[in-house]
Amino acid sequence: MAAHPPRPAHSTKHLALLRYPFRDLVFHLAQRDDGLTNGTALWLGAQCLSLYLADALRLKAPPARRLRAIELGSGIGLSALALCSMGWDVLATDLPDVISAVLTSNVVRNASQLPGGSGTIQVRALDWTVPADQWVWGNGTFIGLPGGPGTERTELVETLGPPFDLIISSDTLYAAEIVHPLFRTLHALITLSAEHGCRSPPVYLAIERRDPSLIDLALADAVKLWGFAAERVPHKKVVKALDKGGVKWDKEDWEGVEIWRFTQKTSSSPVSANV
Repeated sequence: MAAHPPRPAHSTKHLALLRYPFRDLVFHLAQRDDGLTNGTALWLGAQCLSLYLADALRLKAPPARRLRAIELGSGIGLSALALCSMGWDVLATDLPDVISAVLTSNVVRNASQLPGGSGTIQVRALDWTVPADQWVWGNGTFIGLPGGPGTERTELVETLGPPFDLIISSDTLYAAEIVHPLFRTLHALITLSAEHGCRSPPVYLAIERRDPSLIDLALADAVKLWGFAAERVPHKKVVKALDKGGVKWDKEDWEGVEIWRFTQKTSSSPVSANV
C-alpha cells in the first residue's frame, strides 16, 4: 500500500498535478480549478466511490468474460482508472471541454502504467441532453453531442458499447437542471444493456449532500419517475472501504458524502410519457 494516503479533494485544489495513491498504484492526475467547469478537478465523491468499488467488487474467481463499465462524468479519470486497474473494460465519458482539458491526458498518462490483468479504457463524449435514439456507439470520439451526426462511424478502433455490467457516476448531482438528463441517460443505458440479453446493470452514484433539498428531489424522481429501486450504501461499509484503502480522514473531511445503489425495477418504462 502507498506510504502516503490520498488527502481529501478540498485540500488539494491548488495542485495542478496530483500524485494519487490507489491500492498498490500511484496515479498522476492533472486537474484544473479555474472555475470554468466543475469537471476538471478532483472531488470527494470520486475518491470515496473508487475505494468502495475496490472493496465491493472483489472477484472470487475470474469472470467468463471481461466485465464492462461505463462512467458518466468521468472528470479527471480517477474512478475510471481505478476500475480499469481492477480488470474492468471502462468507457469514460464526459463533455468535450473536460475531455480535452484533463480526462484524455490523464488516461493516456496512466493507462500504460497499469498492472498486468488490467482492462482497457476508452474516452468518449456524451452530453446527457442528447436522447438515446441519437447516440452512436461506433464512433471513437463521441456517443452523443448536440447537433452531432446520428450515423457517423469510425473504424480505427473497436469501440466499447452495450451491454454494460456496471454504471457509475460521482459528483454529478449539483444543479436542478442536471437531474432529469442524468437519470434519463442512466435509464437508457440500463435499457440498452438489458436489450442485449444481459441482466440490468447496477448503478453506483456518489454524491455530496451540499443541497439536501436538491438531493432529496433527485432521489424521489429516480424512484417515482424512472422506476429505480434506490438504496444507500451503509455509511459503515464506506468507512470500512476507505480504511482498507489506507484513508483515515476526520469526519469533517468528507461529511455529506453518500453512495447510492440504483437498480431497475421489473418495469423499465418511465412513468411519464414526456421524458
